Amino acid sequence: MWGATAVTYKWACPVAHSNRAGARLANSAVFLAVGAGLVLQVRQLMLRDLRQARRVAGAAQSVLLRPLPARIDGLATAAAQLSADHGATVGGDLYEVIATEHGVRVVMGDVRGHGLSAIGTVAAVLGSFREAVHDEAELTGVLTRLDRALARHLRDRARAEDTEEFVTVLLLEIAPDGEVHALNCGHPWPYLLSGGRAEPMAGADPLPPLGAFPLPAELPATAFGRLLPGEALFLHTDGVEDARDGDGRFFPLPAALAEAVRGRPLSPHSVLRAVFAQLLRHTGGRPKDDIAILVIRNDRLIRAAACRGAGSCPIGPPGPAADTPPVVPGP
Repeated sequence: MWGATAVTYKWACPVAHSNRAGARLANSAVFLAVGAGLVLQVRQLMLRDLRQARRVAGAAQSVLLRPLPARIDGLATAAAQLSADHGATVGGDLYEVIATEHGVRVVMGDVRGHGLSAIGTVAAVLGSFREAVHDEAELTGVLTRLDRALARHLRDRARAEDTEEFVTVLLLEIAPDGEVHALNCGHPWPYLLSGGRAEPMAGADPLPPLGAFPLPAELPATAFGRLLPGEALFLHTDGVEDARDGDGRFFPLPAALAEAVRGRPLSPHSVLRAVFAQLLRHTGGRPKDDIAILVIRNDRLIRAAACRGAGSCPIGPPGPAADTPPVVPGP
């Protein structure tokens, strides 16, 4: 359309063939308007394609690392991830929480590297976890399945790329009575949030990361006792503790957690928001590595006690008022 306008003006308008100063000025104005219109049209088309590509990418990323519900089998949850690649919502960190007949099972992992290049490995690990947690009666069986799936993925990838990759993985199983068991392959141990305090939960020495070495024949799970009503677990990837400020100082996670739980109700969303706000302030809003945080609070017996006090308990999931955490202003 813009080209036809320019050609029509050139050949049909008498002013276009005049050499007078006013005619030349009019010609310049006409062709400038045509050029500007063409540039704006192309820009509009490119922006439309970009918005469509972002919608498609967002849908694919939400399927890979799907948002967690606020409550899973009586456990309140809150999770968030920040990719080191600008514009991406998924990177090399992964998490998932699934209720099974064996208890609620949790995975938190971190792929070597960061950003979009690690998404294929994240998909392989999460896909295997989502199937294995329902099929395997023991947590060790779940870890073995993850190791086999990762080995297949790395073999296929090695044919196309000369890369070495491994994944740190933390597996948790929270039984109906609150008993917590864990298997750790090179991942940071979680923190226990209880009574206004944040204490690290350290078990035996972690196993090597998946993909780096074969799994040992025996996989002893670490028992942490019971997660009591109102207590919470704070899981994270090493991008949180390794985040640095402009002077090269590491992020003080224990102090940030202590401040997040001091003098306020223990809400997964409030803890998540407070730690993320401090982390972004510490890094100036630009962390160098992927970051993932997952907070799980035991609400099972709290709800049961409330039901006994009321004399009855509704069947089915609790209503929005019971599930919605208090809104805390963002940074």
